Amino acid sequence: MIYVISDIHGCYEEFLELLIKIDFKDEDDLYILGDLVDRGPEPIKLLQDVMMRPNVYPILGNHDYMALTVLGRLNVEITEENVDSHLTSDDMLAYMHWTQDGGAVTAKQFTKLSAAWRNDILEYLEEFSVYEEVQISDKKYILVHAGIHGFQENRALEDYSAADLIFCRPDYSRRYYQNRNTYLITGHTPTFYIRQDRKALVYQEHGHIALDCGCVYGGRLSAYCLDTQEAFYVDSHSK
Repeated sequence: MIYVISDIHGCYEEFLELLIKIDFKDEDDLYILGDLVDRGPEPIKLLQDVMMRPNVYPILGNHDYMALTVLGRLNVEITEENVDSHLTSDDMLAYMHWTQDGGAVTAKQFTKLSAAWRNDILEYLEEFSVYEEVQISDKKYILVHAGIHGFQENRALEDYSAADLIFCRPDYSRRYYQNRNTYLITGHTPTFYIRQDRKALVYQEHGHIALDCGCVYGGRLSAYCLDTQEAFYVDSHSK
């Protein structure tokens, strides 16, 4: 089976509970639509877990990108030679914005790691893809973190920048792909802001499948099975 989860945001216990609920096996595959880190209680434990699972494929989210950018600059030994030149005012401004936007917990846990672990995590974040395409029978699934900025149906996904796929919010009232067997699967925007009933449930309309059910905000963590088109949920532990 092939599953998709989005926006775990360090909700590690809920993640483990959800894997048990879907009976996740070595022969299954799991795509995570970004934002593994920040805001929630255990972003580093989550990264350490998923990086050891060969059948889990993370996709870059805006919080993962910010963590990689900031921590990559900070994870350098400051010496007499570079003390005045390595970190710029822009670096410090980026650090401030990131920590204020949920990155403080990730930064705190990252600094407690050994140098080897810090390097391994940064290398792992660099390997995140910015999109994936999955074909199951006659159905095609386009997996991105946030949406597709400047979408044109005849434009190849590799022609979009990372920023086009990790920051924007789609128009969920608009069908992007006219082929009704092609689905755009996203996270980033909590579904209680999309659904008319304001419930923390997967949104499925107009060729969209939105999976961020706001676990870190007290909602749910969801998993969607591409083979069966079934959604699974665990409640947030922060309720």
